[in-house]
Parts: sequence; C-alpha cells; structure tokens
Amino acid sequence: MQTIAYIGLGSNIGDRKGNCLQAINLLGSGCRIQKISSFYCTEPVGYLEQEDFINAVVKIKTVHSPEDLLAICHTIENDLGRGRQVRWGPRTIDLDILLYGDLVMKTVELTIPHPLLETRRFVLVPLCEIAPQIIHPVLKKSVALLLHELSDTHRVVACDFQE
Repeated sequence: MQTIAYIGLGSNIGDRKGNCLQAINLLGSGCRIQKISSFYCTEPVGYLEQEDFINAVVKIKTVHSPEDLLAICHTIENDLGRGRQVRWGPRTIDLDILLYGDLVMKTVELTIPHPLLETRRFVLVPLCEIAPQIIHPVLKKSVALLLHELSDTHRVVACDFQE
C-alpha cells in the first residue's frame, strides 16, 4: 500500500539549496516524488546565532512504514554530513516527516504529525504552497487555515538565487 507523506527540508550550512536538492534526489531513490515546493529563505527559530535557512517541503508517495521512512531520512542526513551538536542549531540538512497520510502516532523516536508543524511559518508556507487543502489529522484544520491563524512572524520569503 502506498501512502502520501510530506517531508520538510532545511539547510543553513554550505550550499544550502544544493544540499536540499541532493536530499530530494536521495529521497526520490526510495520514494516517488510527487511535488516540490519553492525554496524559501527563512530566519532561524529557537537557536538564533546562526545563518538563515533554506526550507522546502516535498510531497512523496511511499510504501515505507513511518519508521522506515524516518530511517531513510536519517540516512540521508548522515550521508550529507548532518551533525547534531546543538538543538535547532546549524545543519547541512534536516529532514522531518510532517504528515504521513492521516496517521496520528507518538513513539519515543517519532511523532506524526510533526509536533511543531502548526507553529512554524517556515514549514506552513511551503506546505501550504503545495497542499493548502490537506487537513491536519489532530487539529482537523486545513494547512491554509493553520497558516492564516499563525502568530509566528519569522521571515519566510521565496528565494531564487545562485549560491
């Protein structure tokens, strides 16, 4: 059985856009890429003493379980040199499972939907671009409505540039 999932990507070290494109390419080797949002230049959240990020969201179709998809995401992060020294700190690449069908789950390793999805502009803007009608399975609100109701004012702007 195939499931539609949404993966958030972010990078703020090195060739940020290249890191995201490489991660999407690697993700596509194990899943079918359905749609890719624009790339957005975003200011950091949480740990502020770092460079701006590039963020995007990818819609995939997968036969992998959520746990296996998480393992794939972690492998891609490791392959691209992701370090985990500082919580919300600088990274070459970050891959987060935002939504996995209408699944709701919480384990030590994985929470779906992503527990901060509805609080983060840098996630909601690209997600809304490619799937504004998708319903958050816990909050029972569309992504477009979540974005409209959002109080987060961090800068998120479409970026089209060469690094």
